[in-house]
Amino acid sequence: MSQDQQRDQNLENNDLPWREDAWDGPDAWGASEFEIQPPDYRPDSRIVFIALAVVMSVVLTVGISGMWYLRQINPPDIVGNPKSLATNFTVNPNDSLILVAKRLELDGFIVNADVFRWYVQRKGGIDLQPGYYALVKREHIGNIMKKLNKDPSATFTKVTFPEGFTALKIAARIEEKTTRISAQSFLEAMNNPLVISEYLPAETTTLSASPFRLEGLLFPDTYQISGDESAGSVLDRMLRLMERVGKQEGLADSKQKVGRTPYEVLIVASIIEREAKLEVDRGKIARVIYNRLDRGMLLQVDATLFYNAADGASFADVKAIDTPYNSYMNKGLPPTPISNPGRASIRAALNPSPNPELSDKICTGIKKASNCAYLYYVLSDDKGGHTFAATQQDHEKNVEIARAAGLLP
Repeated sequence: MSQDQQRDQNLENNDLPWREDAWDGPDAWGASEFEIQPPDYRPDSRIVFIALAVVMSVVLTVGISGMWYLRQINPPDIVGNPKSLATNFTVNPNDSLILVAKRLELDGFIVNADVFRWYVQRKGGIDLQPGYYALVKREHIGNIMKKLNKDPSATFTKVTFPEGFTALKIAARIEEKTTRISAQSFLEAMNNPLVISEYLPAETTTLSASPFRLEGLLFPDTYQISGDESAGSVLDRMLRLMERVGKQEGLADSKQKVGRTPYEVLIVASIIEREAKLEVDRGKIARVIYNRLDRGMLLQVDATLFYNAADGASFADVKAIDTPYNSYMNKGLPPTPISNPGRASIRAALNPSPNPELSDKICTGIKKASNCAYLYYVLSDDKGGHTFAATQQDHEKNVEIARAAGLLP
């Protein structure tokens, strides 16, 4: 058969009708053959790693936070400070939870004041009562909270002793405010030769030096006196506080500063405390005292005359009595302080004002600067201020002015 004949034959065959096989057509196929299959996704290894890292970070953060919190509420022992050792903690009248928490942290009882406050608020709060509490440092804060919620181990009375109070007035104030410690018991404690201060000279340790040998060595302040405290205990606290304030003000260096012993400086400070009413006068009064001592002059300070004088005694009466405290009759300092000075007077006694410049008006008529010095003072106004002078003549004029103003008898 030729090629043309073969082609024609094929064309004829293609015109024949389609004959479907049994396995042809959609009915013979399963429905799944036409469904779109989802792609086969596999997780990216980087995403898995990041997710695991985030989870682990959260777990670690929660764990570390939990451990930190546990260490705040139940801190570990401090080396050398076992938890079994109880220490007094004071809650003052009108103390708030914020103030108590801060002091607990500052004093080493707790680690974190904010955590303590949060814990207390979560546990129902504390009904703070003023008094002394025996607490253990770094104990579980739940135990500290429990103890602070109980009645204090000892109640106390707040007693304030103003600057310039004498030992007699301090004793009377204790008896008045506590009703349990008598003035007599306090004075007897003062006269106990075993009670001393580092500022008390050896020669005044005997009772013969003064009926109140610890006068001037008791720091005037507000004290919290517990219900079971003795007169001796209160006295010791006042002595130790004066020693601490003296160290802070540099009393140990008094020889280098003003050429006087610490005890002599306290005597000067006690006079300043009784004489000065205004802060601006303290340093000048100190300078007057040192100038007169250096020149061998009588101090002639009224306050020394009235030390432990009878109530209602007049200036003329006390001036006429020859006692070691009469600075109009006896040169030098009185044998003991005449009051218990505060910090400002101690500071002034250690840092007296410089003498005036020759150009100062109080130096009028004085030719040499070395001769112009604060030597006199007199009350000059109803606020307690003083006028100072360098000469007797000017001082007498100032006295007349004060007397005319009704400031002097």
